[in-house]
Amino acid sequence: MTITSPQNPKIKALLALQQKSSERRKQGLFVVEGLRELQHCIQAGLEVTTLFHQPDLLPALPLNKVPTTYEVTQSVYEKIAYRGSTEGIIAIVRAKPTKLSDLRLKAHPLIIVLESVEKPGNLGAILRSADAAGVDAVIVCDPLTDLYNPNLIRSSIGAIFTVPCVACSSEECISFLNGHGIQILTAQLQDSLPYYDTDMTQGTAIVMGTESTGLTTQWRTAANAHIRIPMLGQLDSLNVSVSAAILMFEAVRQREGRKKV
Repeated sequence: MTITSPQNPKIKALLALQQKSSERRKQGLFVVEGLRELQHCIQAGLEVTTLFHQPDLLPALPLNKVPTTYEVTQSVYEKIAYRGSTEGIIAIVRAKPTKLSDLRLKAHPLIIVLESVEKPGNLGAILRSADAAGVDAVIVCDPLTDLYNPNLIRSSIGAIFTVPCVACSSEECISFLNGHGIQILTAQLQDSLPYYDTDMTQGTAIVMGTESTGLTTQWRTAANAHIRIPMLGQLDSLNVSVSAAILMFEAVRQREGRKKV
């Protein structure tokens, strides 16, 4: 079947999922755009319910696992595409939220915790760095954006599917970390040590707050240590995704160094 009109009910339903987090929560579905992102999604074991593609652009995917496939015209695709160049492929996927109890942590895990992250683009960038650094999980506490926001999926380039990502409350996260003997390192300017002077070779959770207000007292109190990135210029903060990358790769550096000793 070829869909030729943006007013088609299937297209309207797709756009509702793209644009409304309430619709995503209600239906338990979300939208993935782009071949690379969709491949990571399928490899993660998520169920693709519907696939939309432009003529002659049927992707090399295990389509026997996709129950419904629609061809769409160029004009319709331009209506539903969230970004410019995505290989002409958009899919509706069934959500499968990961819970803290689902995490299978190795010895001395490295975890990134984000409190009340606001911008999907920042979370997506952090997930990309987390994938590169081999982080065991990213935990988003009291999130202000849902994990299936199209901007997040786009900016993560599919890392939302390659790195275990959990949304929960701060209370639940602190209890989980303490229960697994994972040290809590909070990134903050006050009452802190340079990040490179802190041992990150043991089980470690690096906790980041928002760029505007930082971490709440709850996390500062729960911390085993406070760390900071020295700021040598006139500004007093970095983008949270940049800060997270610096800190997680310091943990990688320390752990690789420990292996060589």
